[in-house]
Parts: sequence; structure tokens; C-alpha cells
Amino acid sequence: MNGERSALCGMQVVVTTCKMSPLFLVLLITIASATNAAPLPTARTLVDDARGNGYNYNGQLLKSRTFLSPPFSLRPGSVSNKWYMDVAFPRGHLALKSFNGEVVDARGAPVPLHETYLHHWLVVPYYAAARGGEGGGETTLPRANSGVCKGSLGQYFGLGSETRRTATWVPDPYGIEIGGGGAPEGYEERWSLNVHAIDTRGAADKPGCTECRCDLYNVTVDESGRRIADGYGGGLHCCYDQTREPRELFLRYTVMWVDWSDAAVVPVRIYILDVTDTALLDGKPDPDCKVEYTVEECSSENRAKNDCVDMKVTKEVLPRGGDIVFAVGHQHSGGIGTSLHGQDGRLLCSSTPIYGDGEEAGNEAGYIVGMPTCYPEPGAVRVRDGEALTVVSIYTGERRRTGVMGHFYLLVADDDEQQQQQQPAATNKQPSPLCFSFPVSWCVPAWMLGNLQ
Repeated sequence: MNGERSALCGMQVVVTTCKMSPLFLVLLITIASATNAAPLPTARTLVDDARGNGYNYNGQLLKSRTFLSPPFSLRPGSVSNKWYMDVAFPRGHLALKSFNGEVVDARGAPVPLHETYLHHWLVVPYYAAARGGEGGGETTLPRANSGVCKGSLGQYFGLGSETRRTATWVPDPYGIEIGGGGAPEGYEERWSLNVHAIDTRGAADKPGCTECRCDLYNVTVDESGRRIADGYGGGLHCCYDQTREPRELFLRYTVMWVDWSDAAVVPVRIYILDVTDTALLDGKPDPDCKVEYTVEECSSENRAKNDCVDMKVTKEVLPRGGDIVFAVGHQHSGGIGTSLHGQDGRLLCSSTPIYGDGEEAGNEAGYIVGMPTCYPEPGAVRVRDGEALTVVSIYTGERRRTGVMGHFYLLVADDDEQQQQQQPAATNKQPSPLCFSFPVSWCVPAWMLGNLQ
């Protein structure tokens, strides 16, 4: 359902901030302690080296290209949430190494979040009938990642407001394989791009607008015309595309890749976990990823104890295990941190949001502008086939927040078969160090991780 809608966003709200519990502060301070680690290449270095033909791994030359999405138009108080099919993308049998995107205006200048809030961008491959071919009857066929929530979170890459300061580099020798000849007969691989942006210029309640509160958008039905369920205060169903115009914007995205080589590149599988998936806890056979949820305002008793923290926890099964070589969490404003744990409770990755403190694009005060990424050493963080992982998402509960998220994006590579057979069902040995890449490269010592379990 398309049509004109206006964000009311009329009243300025005053928020009283509650302090976090002392125990949680200790955990955050402990996780933030660091020792030096060998630095990974920065995004800027990779771009410069790729353009200068300087970066290579095992003789594989890193290539880079920057594209613009089709334009989308916004005016103050409006929303754009469009899917673009068959977008510009590298072709061939390749290993993707990174994908970075940001919203820019017609001049190419980065647009700050306090003007246009980037709710998310998603990049998803699909199969389309080959040009000039039969195509087997269906125009397009879906193609998603390896799970767990591939029915609702099937993207290969995707970020939100944190996009400018979150690494997406796939470490060597790994790569995300594309174009490898897996298309059904008569079809070819293509790429789609979803950009969800909200224009908050002039809005008095910018947080409410970015949380897609239904009352601020005068919405009672979703994009398909179905009545929104009672109790649904806000989220994606109240924040869909509309037809109002004036400001022309683009998603500018840079893709880095190397040509595929079985000898030089190790393939990885993409998994996305969602804290709203309670299927395992509820005894259901299939994942039930709701994508988003609501954080309720903390009680007066908790407020009096300075304990306004909302913690959501779930368990999800990883169908096929291996070595985790990259991991990053995804949260919205108000997020305090998210973590991923193995079946025996060991910490696999912790991702704490970085908030801006300025006005410039990439450092906008009050917004999440980056999420730290985990780069474990190969073999250091291993999960078994069918292992039940615990996802934890923590938000401040100083006020009600709608449409929040608690996701974890993982890249998993097959481990050595013999090592996998030797992997015990659960281990009490001290975990290996966990490494991060942002804001600088560093590793949490093994003894510190042991203290956090």
C-alpha cells in the first residue's frame, strides 16, 4: 500500500537516563580491556591498495568498484523502503571480501543520520531467467544465506546506522563464493538491494520516528493493507515506503573481491541469528524469527535501583558447524550490547555499540555509528554441527522503544575433519583469545574470557 503519510513527530520529549547496573558495567569494562594484536588491513587501506593494485593474498589481486543505487526521494517526515532488482554488481566466479554502503546526496556528499536515518540496507542474491533463455517458467527464484533465519533474514550483507564505522572485511584466506555455477538451468545469478531510509529533518521526536512508532506515522494498516495487530506500537509494519518526493538520495556502495581459486580461497557460510527466534525454547521444529521487538520502559522499582536494563535471551541451533572467522552484532539506538555464547556457555563474540558524539556523518550524537567486529584466529572459535548457541541482546530500558533488533551475523568455515571429530560435546578448557577490529585491532586474553563465563 503506497500513499502519502506524514510523521507527526510533534512533541519534544525529555528522557531521563538511568544508570546501568554495577555488575553490567563491570562486564563491559572487562570486555573493553585489551592487549595488542596484529592489525588487520583497514577499509581505507584496502580501498587504496585495491585501486593501486597493491593488495594481494596468495597471488590473488584484490579488486574494488563503487556503485550508486537508483535514486530515492524523501521529504521531511517521509519514508523510503524500496527493493531494487538487478542492481550493478561484480560478475563472475568470485570471492567477496567486503561490502560497504552509505547514503549520499546528488552531489555525492555523505548525508548524516540526523537528517536521513538509515534504518538498514540489505544485499540479497537471486536467480532470474537468463536473458534470452527459457527460465523454467518462474521469472525469479530466491537464493538466501545458510540460515538460521534465512526465511526473513536471508541477506548476504546488511547494516543500518552503524554502516560507516563497521568492518565487513572477510579475513584471509576466506571469501564468500558467488557466481560458481550453482544457478538452475536457464537462470543466472543477479543481485537485489533494499534501502530503508527515514527523513527526520524538522522532527521534534526523532527517536520515535526512527523507531517507526505507528502513532507518529498515523498508520493503522501495514503495507499490504492488513490491520496492524493491537499492541504493536511500532516497527517495520508502520514504516513502509511512500510516494512523497523532493530530496534525491542514493546508496553509494563499494564491493571488494578477488577471483575465485580453490587453491587460494576457503569458502564461508553466512548465518544470521535473531534474538526474537524462540522456536527452540518453545519446542517448535522451524525457526520463528520475528526480526524486531519492543523494549518496555523499566519499572519504578528498577528505576529506583538504577537498574533500567532490558535483557533478551534465546537459543538457536547452528545446523552446520565449523570455525567462526567473522562475527558482528546488530542493534538499534538504546542498545547496550549483544553477545553470542556456545552451548557450554563459552563466549564466542561480544559486540558493543559505538555511539557518536558530533554532528558530522559517521559521528552523529545519540546514534549508533559502529559495531565492533570479532575476528577470531582460525580454529580458535569453533562450533559443532547442531550446537545450540545462546544470543543475548541488552538495551537500556529508560523508556519504551519499538522496532529494536538483536541480530548476530556470522561467517563460518569448515574446520579440519579430524579436528572436528576430536571436538568434545562440551569443554571446560580455557577458551582461546577473542579478537576485535574496531576501533583498533585488539584481543581479549583467554584468562579474561574464562572469568566472564
